Amino acid sequence: MKRLSISLLLVTLFQLANAQRAVVHGDFADPSVIKVGDTYYSSATSSNWAPAFPIMRSTDLKNWQQTGSIFPDLTSWADFYYWAPELSYENGKVYAYYTAHKKGGNLCVGVASADSPEGPFKDHGPLVCQEVGSIDGFPVRDENNKLHLIWKEDGNSVNKPTPIWIQPMNEERTALTGKKRELFRNDTRWEANLVEGVSVIKNNGYFYAIYAAAGCCGPGCTYATGIARSKKLMGPWEKYTGNPILTGRSDWMCPGHGTAITHQGKNYFMYHAYDRASNKYTGRQALIQGFEFTADNWIRFTDEYLSPTDSSTTYTITDDFDKDKLDLQWSWSVFNKPAFQLKDGRIGMQLNDDRETFIARKINSQNYEATVETIPVKNALTGVALIGDDKNLIYAAAKQDSIRIMLIKNGAKSSLGTFPVAATGKHVFLKMNVENNTEIRFSYSLNGSDFTALNIASPDITYLPPWDRAVRAGILAKGVQGEVAVVEGFVFKSN
Repeated sequence: MKRLSISLLLVTLFQLANAQRAVVHGDFADPSVIKVGDTYYSSATSSNWAPAFPIMRSTDLKNWQQTGSIFPDLTSWADFYYWAPELSYENGKVYAYYTAHKKGGNLCVGVASADSPEGPFKDHGPLVCQEVGSIDGFPVRDENNKLHLIWKEDGNSVNKPTPIWIQPMNEERTALTGKKRELFRNDTRWEANLVEGVSVIKNNGYFYAIYAAAGCCGPGCTYATGIARSKKLMGPWEKYTGNPILTGRSDWMCPGHGTAITHQGKNYFMYHAYDRASNKYTGRQALIQGFEFTADNWIRFTDEYLSPTDSSTTYTITDDFDKDKLDLQWSWSVFNKPAFQLKDGRIGMQLNDDRETFIARKINSQNYEATVETIPVKNALTGVALIGDDKNLIYAAAKQDSIRIMLIKNGAKSSLGTFPVAATGKHVFLKMNVENNTEIRFSYSLNGSDFTALNIASPDITYLPPWDRAVRAGILAKGVQGEVAVVEGFVFKSN
């Protein structure tokens, strides 16, 4: 019996050691990766969070650190849906092909360039804008070294097929030239209503298109990854009869939309998937898995996974706002950039109108807590929030005489409780505890250690994450125009 127990323990330890872990935790969808010198750089969808498109850096593909963003101040032509940046590096220049929603129009593929992967990037505007939308741009050179752009026509948004198009592009990357041509579209059962996220590589005389298909997002997702090949970039393209070649298994579901990269002589694919336990609440996270070319010139994914040195999701982050710049992990809505000032170990958020203003951070587990230390003012609520987007959030915030808990669903506001608290001239600590993704509690303290529960009926917060994003924890302020909400500290604990 003892021998059996030891064997089971060894098997369990082996499985844990070889389990696939996210290399970038939480809300990092549609990742793209390039290598410049000895360093790898990656970016991903930011959707309606700003700054747009975080830039991550790594020397081993396992451990990543954010260094900035492609668009700290967004672009002049687009207003929202900053999706799927595709990084490219040629002749000492870095290019970022990206999707965004054109003001007064629809989704377009644009391009920006920089002399360094860490920027600053110069935006060159949209390259292609079709009536139903154009997304997921990918640059590639054909067998004659001519530069082209591949993209998806977003037909699924109007219940139509989704052609994958290709068209020549000038060397300046400022315009498409010639005529577009269709490479393939969703025409097999497993692909369902779409194909998208094409990444092209070349090996042994073949071009290979690694692509995603079916439903990308949310708990009902059906996303998977397929492969097609062609001797010539313009086709004809042949889809693998064994598709899909990458599907959900073990701890991860709905894998797809990524970029191939080589590391130490091996081939890897960086893509996103949902963690089964935290699912839509933490969003699509970045994974890296090995692949190889088969004897019959197809692609097969292996069981080799790259994982960070520290894969723990238990940690504590403290921000005392004692630097001259806001930490790169903070983000805000593309529709409501906060005006703030960092001074004397505090952040002051200037209120411009009577709507909720917030800054927020990603989460990466189903159990966590966040605490905001504020100095309440008379005409503003300041506190802690769990945020899906501008119209879907829940928060506890303090004024000098009370604490209010509010729930906003599809823009409709509901008060969950008002609690009298004499806080004039005092610091108030507001804490939010989340368990199992959906169970939320609030409490407060006047000394930072002894917390009193703010008892409310258990709210349903399953609606919070937007279809293409995750929830975030952050700091919220709301009040009279011209008032300044003051926060001295923020602590986030992932359990």
